[in-house]
Amino acid sequence: MEWLYSLFCEHSALQAVVVISLISALGLGLGKIRIFGISLGVTFVFFIGIMAGHLGLSVDTQMLNYAESFGLVMFVYALGLQVGPGFFSSFRSGGVRLVELALGVVFLGTLMTVIFHLTTGVSMPDMVGLLCGATTNTPALGAAQQAMKQFGLPVSGPALSCAVAYPLGVVGVILAIAFVRKIFVRPSDLPNPDKEHKNQAYIVSFQITNPAIDGRSIRDVAHLTTHKFVISRLWRDGKVSIPTSEMTLRKGDKLLVITTSEKDVSALTVIFGEHEEKDWNTDSIDWNAIDSQLISQRIVVTRPEINGKKLSSLRLRNHYGINISRVYRSGVQLLATPDLTLQMGDRLTVVGEAAAIQNVSKILGNAVKSLNEPNLISVFVGIILGLAVGAVPFSIPGISVPVRLGLAGGPIIVGILIGTFGPRLHMITYTTRSANLMLRALGISMYLACLGLDAGAHFFETVVRPEGLLWILLGFSITFVPVVIMALWALKINKLDFGSVSGMLCGSMANPMALDYANDTIEGDNPSVSYATVYPVCMFLRVIIAQVILMFFL
Repeated sequence: MEWLYSLFCEHSALQAVVVISLISALGLGLGKIRIFGISLGVTFVFFIGIMAGHLGLSVDTQMLNYAESFGLVMFVYALGLQVGPGFFSSFRSGGVRLVELALGVVFLGTLMTVIFHLTTGVSMPDMVGLLCGATTNTPALGAAQQAMKQFGLPVSGPALSCAVAYPLGVVGVILAIAFVRKIFVRPSDLPNPDKEHKNQAYIVSFQITNPAIDGRSIRDVAHLTTHKFVISRLWRDGKVSIPTSEMTLRKGDKLLVITTSEKDVSALTVIFGEHEEKDWNTDSIDWNAIDSQLISQRIVVTRPEINGKKLSSLRLRNHYGINISRVYRSGVQLLATPDLTLQMGDRLTVVGEAAAIQNVSKILGNAVKSLNEPNLISVFVGIILGLAVGAVPFSIPGISVPVRLGLAGGPIIVGILIGTFGPRLHMITYTTRSANLMLRALGISMYLACLGLDAGAHFFETVVRPEGLLWILLGFSITFVPVVIMALWALKINKLDFGSVSGMLCGSMANPMALDYANDTIEGDNPSVSYATVYPVCMFLRVIIAQVILMFFL
């Protein structure tokens, strides 16, 4: 039985792998159990790690630090890479307002942390750990631990207080959302899933009756308005065609136009003349049955040479007589404007003759199997750049020690930037959703397992002490109070629907478990959209705040 003892108890690289894998497997398995409709998910790995540490299980310190750091870096970078393509565009359509409200949640929690430190006598490192646990923000804890190491201070305190506050941090957001809905939400505050957050492409038809544009080219007409649009089809004398930018419009022409929003219809009606009252945005429309000469087909960009190129540079309409009306990217429908930068994995709706579409598919690739091949170069290069950015010191007035973004802040920023601008530099940043989820799940599991294992040795003896009970109370207050205050502000002052408010609250608290609850209880995708809008900003800000307040009060 010596081999079994050495496998689990004698410190070695092999033993570290076995212990971390065992904790992760047990935690992920138990995390699927739902109690009152709530599951802790990957968070259960943290608690299994605490239990293992409490029972005396340990691994080599160097191996523990390596696995913890690598797991954190992998998680935050993959997260940044995933949200990057839609990060900056998410600020449109009320995104800025959502971010402002989320920042309110962040600053209220930070203010309460400072006040509790000054009034209760709890040390600032412990309070920062409580803040990280109350907001279920493990990257911020990682940043706080990095700051503590700069001062040569032990990092076990923040990890321990984080572990104490974490369970109610998970549940507290759910309780706050349920409380607000029960007491303050009216039926009119619930979202209409078909009203908000529609795709960024809206289809409408017009008949040209405006004499001012009779005889003018489509290019000239486009310069008459700031609203972006694409003319997908043109009917003239009973014949349908794919119009080019140089084509001249005539009175009586019927146009099928794709624009960015239903709000643009009135402005375009002024330009074209008559708006035909027909809903072209239902899923039941058979586009290939609209006309006999043309077909509509979806083509996937899989050629690396196309990655990062603007749609206008390909000149597909002029060369092949086809039109690209819409682009699907990460589940969002985009308008195919000439300045749109194409990325690997984009799905283009192409309208034209069958032979022309076949030629275009060869240009774009349309080899779906190639998308399944991993592009790991961008992952490893991004991690290197992220760690380099995280190591750069920068000074803040009033703080003697330079601040660093650290293992959490640097990689997530670089991940967002590479995910957003990488294709423009012809970097292949595309990863399948499943591959990205795998990287994130593996990284966060490793990190939480190591974090719990490190904090578990003194967890239970801390909880049963009077200060342990105080920590639980303070942590729950930091979770519950800011969420309720900003929920009421968003509902009553900003007049947002409850779905968007719930997603904003979950994103500001970095709480995917609460998001699952919101999605289960609120119709539509408003919670998910709001969550994705505010999550990166709040995650980055909390990483910075965790370091700044430590440096101010140490």
